[in-house]
Amino acid sequence: MAPKILFILTSTGKIPSTGKQTGWYLPEVAHPWHELHTKAEITFASPAGGEAPLDPASVEAFKADPISASFLENQKSLWENTVPLSSLVPRASEFDAVFFPGGHGPMFDVVNDKDSIRITEAVYAAGKPVAAVCHGPAGLLNVTAPDGNSILEGRTVVGFSDSEEEAAGFVPEMPFSLEKELGKKSGGGYVKAEKDWGEKVVVDGRVITGQNPASSKGVAEAIAKALGEF
Repeated sequence: MAPKILFILTSTGKIPSTGKQTGWYLPEVAHPWHELHTKAEITFASPAGGEAPLDPASVEAFKADPISASFLENQKSLWENTVPLSSLVPRASEFDAVFFPGGHGPMFDVVNDKDSIRITEAVYAAGKPVAAVCHGPAGLLNVTAPDGNSILEGRTVVGFSDSEEEAAGFVPEMPFSLEKELGKKSGGGYVKAEKDWGEKVVVDGRVITGQNPASSKGVAEAIAKALGEF
């Protein structure tokens, strides 16, 4: 029986302070789905359910990427019909892994979403892997282990860096620094690639994190390996 993976997307389509369009980032869903959909049963969910907003800037930036282009063209039903997270809380035990893609959206909703946190805590407590890439690790910041401590405490973790955020021009619009918060929750365990936008994937126990879009495939491969499907 194929393992079940829950992809948790954002429901935030606009940055509150400016109204600028945002959402989930195309390659950070397209590449993991491409790597995993033949090995696992994947459920797409979001805080609000229904259509999860796709960041239009990611469509433009990755229009020459064949995997992203194919996903955009052929898999719209996956993100246009996401399951409300609240409906999955009673079914959390069904999932063998949770994955948080990035885009700036998760910084505003997923980070504090009680249903997302409850599901992820249940999956982690059951001894299963949790994973995230780019801004997706925001979804892990408020998740606690059965002992009451952060699941990130004492771990090496990675996520979108301050220097990358500055280069992208979004620092003033973000509610917090993901790099700094990951550093705090982990107890100083934040690391990053030698150069901005370079691939960086970290596997520390059952916590799998990636830094940026270039790390999306590597995170998916790590999920597959953790599930024994690669």
